[in-house]
Amino acid sequence: MTLAPPLTGGLDLPEARAAAETILSQFLERKRAEAAARHLSTEIPAALRDFLTAGGKRLRPVLCVLGWHAAGGTAPPPRPVLQVAAALEMFHAFCLVHDDVMDASATRRGKPTVHRAFADRHAADRYGPAADRFGTSAAILVGDFALAWTDELVHAAGLTPDQLARLLPVLDAMRDEVLYGQYLDVAAGGQPTDDVERAWTIIRFKTAKYTCERPLHIGAVLAGAPGPLLDELSAYALPLGEAFQLRDDLLGVFGDPAVTGKSRLDDLREGKHTLLIALALRDAAPPHKTLLHRLLGSPGLTEAEAAQIRSILTVTGARAHVEELIDQRRHAVLHTLDSAATLTPHAIPHLRHLADTVTRRTS
Repeated sequence: MTLAPPLTGGLDLPEARAAAETILSQFLERKRAEAAARHLSTEIPAALRDFLTAGGKRLRPVLCVLGWHAAGGTAPPPRPVLQVAAALEMFHAFCLVHDDVMDASATRRGKPTVHRAFADRHAADRYGPAADRFGTSAAILVGDFALAWTDELVHAAGLTPDQLARLLPVLDAMRDEVLYGQYLDVAAGGQPTDDVERAWTIIRFKTAKYTCERPLHIGAVLAGAPGPLLDELSAYALPLGEAFQLRDDLLGVFGDPAVTGKSRLDDLREGKHTLLIALALRDAAPPHKTLLHRLLGSPGLTEAEAAQIRSILTVTGARAHVEELIDQRRHAVLHTLDSAATLTPHAIPHLRHLADTVTRRTS
């Protein structure tokens, strides 16, 4: 997924992304050296380094930089802005590592998840359940370090007092929103229903606000954005974030694992309460509804049984309906950009390109 069109207005998003990655790499190397000097385990910074270098779209750092530019920030962004953008990726690592533990996921980005990697690495000295328990405990701590180091990156970025005062409330809101969204997701897991509104609420808090709206707001407030500009960014970001999650839900069930890097059984075995599933349960004929309730959330779900679920999701029209909802949100996003009154003009082509790639992605 390419997150940047040809350069306009001096914006170079690939360069900003690379700068954020360099900041993270240097930070984790410093943490590794500090741990080694104190005779502490270097596995924690190494695990985060491996996780962060295994792939990822870097969507949140890119959106943070775009928010900076949309509010009239200079190009290229100064180091403090890039370090805050990098901190958002560190926070995302915290979310994903803990999310994989909660979902008992075995793979992420085509590689073992952090808890599986720790369990496998220590299988020689810890057997069976003890290795799995150690892997889970270690991954929780890796996530905790990522959360703590997010704050360290932000507070050591060299922001002005005014920038920090504008940033912290938005950062706090983002953290609250995604954690409440994660709780709603966990609470609904294993008991999928036809509650469409509940599925939308999970999408809005776990993804739309966290993935798109708040990173844009963070970059914009660092540039001193006024309220109307933040409102326009929200009008762009919320439907984009909803489309992003709807596409993610489709890929989680129908995607090619060789492309997505994730199993397409995990969401079905977990019984994730997605909009895709809620629509299918709402519209399914009674025999299909009974079959969905029997199969969804089964830890031992086979590929043949998953194929049955996919067939029902298609026959009920749920899959096509979700595609239509993605298209509707793409059009809403483009309309916002067409009528934008406060966004810096040279940021708009990048925002437009991003909307297209995010909603049409295959991984």
